[in-house]
Amino acid sequence: MKKDIREILITEEELKSKIKELGKKISKHYNGEDLTVICILKGAIVFMAELIKNIDMPIEIDFMDVSSYGNQTISSGVVKIIKDLDSSIEGKNILIVEDIVDSGLTLKYLGEILKSRSPKSIEICSLLDKPEGRKVEMNVKYRGFVVPDVFLVGYGLDYAEKYRNLPYIGILKEEVYLG
Repeated sequence: MKKDIREILITEEELKSKIKELGKKISKHYNGEDLTVICILKGAIVFMAELIKNIDMPIEIDFMDVSSYGNQTISSGVVKIIKDLDSSIEGKNILIVEDIVDSGLTLKYLGEILKSRSPKSIEICSLLDKPEGRKVEMNVKYRGFVVPDVFLVGYGLDYAEKYRNLPYIGILKEEVYLG
């Protein structure tokens, strides 16, 4: 796997430090209020697992699996819900945890669906933000790192379901996904 990585963009140590900082900000913001953390599968699972260890308050967790990429390197813009929430979010503070915000299309669609379920509040926490790829305006309240418009893998991010288990964020060599 490492031979397919052009460059390590964010080290394991940088990730842990930033996630600890995000956990403190989230804990301070909600200040003991109830919070439901919704992990967007599969990419955000590694990030969410580390993040919730750094949130110093009781939380609930739930999961959604949505897809707009498939085995492609850019979003198709067509969002498909593969797994919906297990619990009602009515009247709850919701924190959507995402691995990367790129075009914003998936999160915009997801946000509209979740708003229709009458939560108390909805905020977004994303490990990575790629503003160069944005197609819709997106308010990411908790942001780990702003990243360039390159294809990233590791720490939950994948290409064709591979590379998720790398402990860092790396830039994938173009020959890997361009053939």
